[in-house]
Amino acid sequence: MTSITPAHLAQLNVATLRHPLDDPRIAPFVEMLDSVNGAADEAPGFVWRLVEEGAADATGLRPAGEDVIVNLTVWESQETLWDFTYRSGHLEVMRRRREWFERHAEAHLVLWWVPAGHRPTVEEALERLADLRAHGPSPRAFTFASSYTPAETLPEAAEHPRPVPPRA
Repeated sequence: MTSITPAHLAQLNVATLRHPLDDPRIAPFVEMLDSVNGAADEAPGFVWRLVEEGAADATGLRPAGEDVIVNLTVWESQETLWDFTYRSGHLEVMRRRREWFERHAEAHLVLWWVPAGHRPTVEEALERLADLRAHGPSPRAFTFASSYTPAETLPEAAEHPRPVPPRA
């Protein structure tokens, strides 16, 4: 009998600020942070989010660059993350994102399955994003449009070999 490790979905998105967080042009975004983060914390399927020590959110962390903010969360399923992102008050932030953030030329969101109870580090998350950018979607790093199931990714996803292209 095969045993499947219970899994949760980790999510990282990065956003390049158009202006510093203390700039009045970013104020509407900053004003929404507490309510959006509070809604996430209470959303069905929410497990965990990265928060800077001593702060209410992670906007002060800048592991991807001085003008880049990160959002790292864990959810019970892809469906619960999708519902929060696109079927809640968070959608207002999504609709207005171009006011506050630069358009990314490459992937800015990455998803991957983690064993239930695992809290991904920022380094792990940025490595998954780099993997997605370099190799495209795989069981190690994917998007909503190119998703994989936990059964396809755990535990072998941590060492997932890259497909070898056929010889010409």
